[in-house]
Amino acid sequence: MKTIAIITGASTGLGREFTRILKDKKEISEIWAIARHREKLDKLRRQMGPKIVPISLDLSDAAQITDLGHRLAQSGVEVRYLVNNAGYAKFCSYGDLNIADSLNMINLNIGGVVAMGLTCIPYMPAGSHIINIASQAAFQPLPYQNLYSSTKAFVRNYTRALHVELKDRGITATAVCPGWLKTDLYDRANIGAAKATRNFFGMTTPDKVARKAVADADKGKDLSIYGLYVNFCHIGAKLLPQQTVMKIWLHQQHIDPYSRPSQQ
Repeated sequence: MKTIAIITGASTGLGREFTRILKDKKEISEIWAIARHREKLDKLRRQMGPKIVPISLDLSDAAQITDLGHRLAQSGVEVRYLVNNAGYAKFCSYGDLNIADSLNMINLNIGGVVAMGLTCIPYMPAGSHIINIASQAAFQPLPYQNLYSSTKAFVRNYTRALHVELKDRGITATAVCPGWLKTDLYDRANIGAAKATRNFFGMTTPDKVARKAVADADKGKDLSIYGLYVNFCHIGAKLLPQQTVMKIWLHQQHIDPYSRPSQQ
């Protein structure tokens, strides 16, 4: 029986680093690398070798995840690692996104994580790991990225509760809460909104976060936080009232919630 890892959002950024780390584990026969763009996945396979199995899927579409479940059933594999990394953000006010884009963010960041877990858990033996990518944004409400931070708060809480529920199966679930990472997420997230996130303090590289996340998952931890700054924010969010944390955030981003954007 093949032992595989499944990584979503595998072609770039943090997902690519998870792919690089897990392909070197001797117990992993294949990496099922999932992303929307097939050409990027084919490039990943050329660069990282024959262990990479490219699978082009849109994880906001539940029907496509169901098809992946059929493939798992027919392939006779064990899933040793599931890394739910796919997701996206938009840095803007509530009125800068239409209904379709807003719901798509929820469907991918939340629905995709839940559906992938439910699809893969039946094929995960004891000793397997689920790694769900949350965010530092999960620690508190964040005005002007309210949807993104809320989806990541769901991922964090869902994963930590799932970790407890899976104890009887010997499977661990780890919520990874990175701070700002040097990836192309920011280019996609910046839509030129008048009020938006612009100060990316404490930015680090995805390889460091991925390496610590895999190590923490292997140790059976339900939470993985990299870096002193993010740990400080985590503690602060526990100790301070949420209204205070939001004011600090707005000050850091130089946003005045009472000012109206100038009309062009």
